[in-house]
Amino acid sequence: MYKRYIGVKFDCCHVYTRVYMNKEETAYEGRCPKCMRTICIKIHKDGVNCRFFSAI
Repeated sequence: MYKRYIGVKFDCCHVYTRVYMNKEETAYEGRCPKCMRTICIKIHKDGVNCRFFSAI
């Protein structure tokens, strides 16, 4: 089985990375690979079809 992820472009440093689901499966959590800014995207029961996001 593979780890579920979304793609995120961090506008702070103009980089793209994968952000993986936490072990509780309640959110996608990750960091900008350059400045280490954290991001947490909560998972709603209705969800969205989009797999790529921008962090402003």
